Amino acid sequence: MNSRENQLKAFDRLLTIMDELRAECPWDKKQTMETLRHLTIEETYELGDAILDNNLNEVKKELGDLMLHLVFYSKIGSETNDFDIADVCNAICDKLIHRHPHIYGDVKVKDENEVARNWEKLKLKEGKKSVLEGVPKSLPALVKANRIQDKVAGLGFDWEHPEQVWGKVQEEIEEFKTEIAKSDKKAMENEFGDVLFSMVNYARFLNINPENALERTNKKFSNRFKYLENKAKSLNKELKNMSLEEMDVYWEEAKKMLKN
Repeated sequence: MNSRENQLKAFDRLLTIMDELRAECPWDKKQTMETLRHLTIEETYELGDAILDNNLNEVKKELGDLMLHLVFYSKIGSETNDFDIADVCNAICDKLIHRHPHIYGDVKVKDENEVARNWEKLKLKEGKKSVLEGVPKSLPALVKANRIQDKVAGLGFDWEHPEQVWGKVQEEIEEFKTEIAKSDKKAMENEFGDVLFSMVNYARFLNINPENALERTNKKFSNRFKYLENKAKSLNKELKNMSLEEMDVYWEEAKKMLKN
């Protein structure tokens, strides 16, 4: 691995290139924080894909893309004299030191759960009115549910045992079934949301990341369906003209072929 000296040289090289691009490249000159925002979100999802695929070479590349965006925002901030990359780095360093009194102070903790609780308490002391202020409004609903539950659990608002959470899941499913029987669309939607929220909570108790779990299932389903499509092509058949029984044969074949 590179030495700290080489790491700093590489970062300085990136800062220099950013300065040059901002001064000389027509595209880079025109960018604002607003125009970069959707690109940053896209790069973040690409990094997430690479992590789930366990493709470390792609993780390295996507981290580079994200780092470019962080440097780009900082460069724009420096042009308006609001902040620069040093301010950004120092701000996060100060926050980390302040929120880790068990490392940089005399606070004692027994485990990571106590660290998380102290973190949320410190955020409230910093002026936040609610621990939920730290949950971005634009997060996808599944991710948001997980973060909300993490946040409130950090202050002790939580179940004590997984069995209690599973009982809540079953309770919500029964309430959902009741509304299905009534055919009340709005009530069904509300209860379905409760089922999902309770399932996310149960996943948290089992140390399962629900977003990662669902995305892996999305990928698994997509790969199997693509196999099914390719199989139909190889047989000179239209997938829409195949019976469910035929498709099921090749679906089971896909499950075996793509098991790993």
